[in-house]
Order: sequence, then C-alpha cells, then structure tokens
Amino acid sequence: MIIKQLLVFAAAVMLASLVVSVNGSNFAFYKLSLTWPNSVCKITTCKTPIPTYFTIHGLWPTFGNDIPVPPYNPTSNKCNPNPTSPDDIVGELAPIKGELDKKWPNLWVRKTNVDFWKIQWQHHGMCSDYPRDPLDYFKDTLNLAQSKRFDPFKALGVQPSDQTPHLLHTLLENAYKNFGAYPQITCSMPKKGILLLKEIRFCLKRTKKTPPSVVQNCPTNVGDRCTNPLTDYVWLRATPTIFGPHNVTSDLLAST
Repeated sequence: MIIKQLLVFAAAVMLASLVVSVNGSNFAFYKLSLTWPNSVCKITTCKTPIPTYFTIHGLWPTFGNDIPVPPYNPTSNKCNPNPTSPDDIVGELAPIKGELDKKWPNLWVRKTNVDFWKIQWQHHGMCSDYPRDPLDYFKDTLNLAQSKRFDPFKALGVQPSDQTPHLLHTLLENAYKNFGAYPQITCSMPKKGILLLKEIRFCLKRTKKTPPSVVQNCPTNVGDRCTNPLTDYVWLRATPTIFGPHNVTSDLLAST
C-alpha cells in the first residue's frame, strides 16, 4: 500500500511539473513599455531622423512582485519547452517588418532593428505566452501600442513641450483618470537636476487569452531616475536637444 501511494505521489509530481512546463513561467502580468525617443536620444547617440512618437521597447512578462521574468535559458530558466530561437524569428516577422521598422525601431546607432527584436524575443518573448509564435507576439504588441487605448499622450493628459515640466504625481493621476490604472513612469537624467520622461509602462493582467487586455495598476509607479512622484518634475521634451544658452538655468530651477 505504501509503495502504491508513493507511486501515485510521484505521478502527481511529474504531472504538476509537466503542467508548469507547458504553461511557461508563473508570471502575473505583462508590461507594455513605450519609449519617448527625445529623452533617450539626449543620453545616447541615436539614428536619424528621431521618431516624434512613442516607440515600443517591449512586452515583458513580469512576476507579481514586479521582478521581470529572466531571459530564457535551457539550463537555468527553461520557462517554455522548445521556444522558437531568436535566429529563427526574422523570416516569421517578414509580413509585419515595415510596421516594426516604424513603430519598434532600435534607436541606438550601433544596433540594427533586427538585433533589437532578437534581444526582445530572447529576453521576453520566449518566456511569454507566445513561445513558439513570434509573429503573434510582435503583432499583438504592435496592435496594443498603436491602439488609442494605450496612447501615452492621452493617458498622461499632456503634449510634448520645451517650456513646461510636469509634476510626476500629476501625470500618474492623469493616467489613472484617463487610462483606468496607474502606469509606471521611468526617467533619465542627462544632467544633474534634469529629469526627462523616458518610458511609460502600462501593466496588463495575464489571462488565459492573448493578447492581454485587462489593465491593472503597476506595482511600482516610478523607476530609474524617477524616485518621488510628489517632488519630481519631469520634462516631455518636444526636441532632443535641450541644453541651449537660454534654458539651462530654467531647467535646473524647474527640477528642484
């Protein structure tokens, strides 16, 4: 009887492990991360022309404690069985390559768009709910990012400006009112005392269906150089070149 019980227990453990393997990582939600190029291109050398709209950084599986799911690794993080290799996604993305080049470009000079997509797939797509379907993963991300629902300007309630910084708390409250949930806002600091709004990240619950569509509050509302919503003033610059002879002093004053 004891041996029989042990065999039943072992079978149950094996079945549970298979379920985990099939379902992938036990993550809780996705982050749709959108980048404001003018903020990034102040701290790094970008290709020209610099986009005048938010571009896609990625769609990232994230644990409930707001820690990103680590990249796929067949030894240490086999989150899904036999996901599509990064080197094999290029051909599959051919039908939407034009859209990806426009909306999901690599901004940095030293990397190609394809390099960027491969990295995003390895770091996030392979451990998502699309492990063997890169076309749908990238297509669904494109559709989310291009929908009016996830329009950062509409959510934040502001337009790019070279004259007016915004209290971070106000932007978060605007997003809660206009979008229905608190996003995460990250910042860069090209110069001491200057905070630029670098990314807005919308959080979506993981459900049994794809694409994710149920919005939720992001567990952490600020990141990178943004630290305190009640005191941080951030710029959403209309131009990438921000430090002219007439605005350095006003920038510093507005950020303190």
